[in-house]
Amino acid sequence: MASAFPSNNPGSYKIILVRINSATKTTTGNKDHALTTPKHPGPSPLRQFLQLFSPSPAPPPTLFHEPPATRLHPKPKKPRAKKIPTSTSLVTIFEHEYRELRPRAPIPALDIRFRRFTSLNTTIRLREGRLNVRLSDLLEPAPETVHHAIAHILLAKLYKKPIARTHADRYRRHVSSEGVSKQAEHIRQTRGRKRLSTSAGRHYDLDEVFESLNTRFFHGLLGRPTLTWSAHHARRMLGHYDAAHNTIVVSRVFDRPDTPRCAIEYLLYHEMLHLKHPVRVKAGRRCVHSREFQAEERLFPELAAAKAYLKQL
Repeated sequence: MASAFPSNNPGSYKIILVRINSATKTTTGNKDHALTTPKHPGPSPLRQFLQLFSPSPAPPPTLFHEPPATRLHPKPKKPRAKKIPTSTSLVTIFEHEYRELRPRAPIPALDIRFRRFTSLNTTIRLREGRLNVRLSDLLEPAPETVHHAIAHILLAKLYKKPIARTHADRYRRHVSSEGVSKQAEHIRQTRGRKRLSTSAGRHYDLDEVFESLNTRFFHGLLGRPTLTWSAHHARRMLGHYDAAHNTIVVSRVFDRPDTPRCAIEYLLYHEMLHLKHPVRVKAGRRCVHSREFQAEERLFPELAAAKAYLKQL
């Protein structure tokens, strides 16, 4: 305890420190009571008095010599790609079709997800006892019967079982419908990318061949699409017309000096007919080469010689 008393010198005071024991005894009647301090006492009067004259306490030590700088503008986090959730009903559908095809085998774990593919892709793989199924997001709003067909077809192909005709017809009618076909064409245009090379090859210029054929067979009325040689010397796909990107691709295997011009002309003429006669859907089936298409194809004067050369490749 601290007390202030006047000293011998006028105007000054002397501080006398008095120690107070933590426990004292008082007598009240004939009984003694022990006065003890609590387990967690507050600051003593002396400490309170000395704190009036002491500077502010220093902050506790840290691992940094200087306080870490504060970001005025925190770094934004990259948004994660949204995963399209799979409904439990789709898992139930795959389990049902699995039991239909393999009634005695245990059902493995299923991982089914919709993906933003560039087409109506569907895949299934068995990895470490788990069936990984990936479906195009265009198939998510399909009717439940179509989901059953998809599950049956994928599982039948995986386990080499015969595909029921009803499921095959139902799936084909759905993907060949006008609404789904337009959506598939749209995502191919917006999501897909076309690898383009050049129309001028070492020995043949596709632009020149196109203009010659357009004048001879189409009265110059066909609009010129994008013409390009393929990136590789493909032999399985000699040429194709991509309606989504309005592009005709011809295999680079034809761009050599010993290739007869009639083979190049026939190949390009065939793809130009796809411009004039686009794919149609009839009775749930895609008609790629209609009767009109085949009739005009037979008008090519060197058809037999061109086809004979293509068979040699």
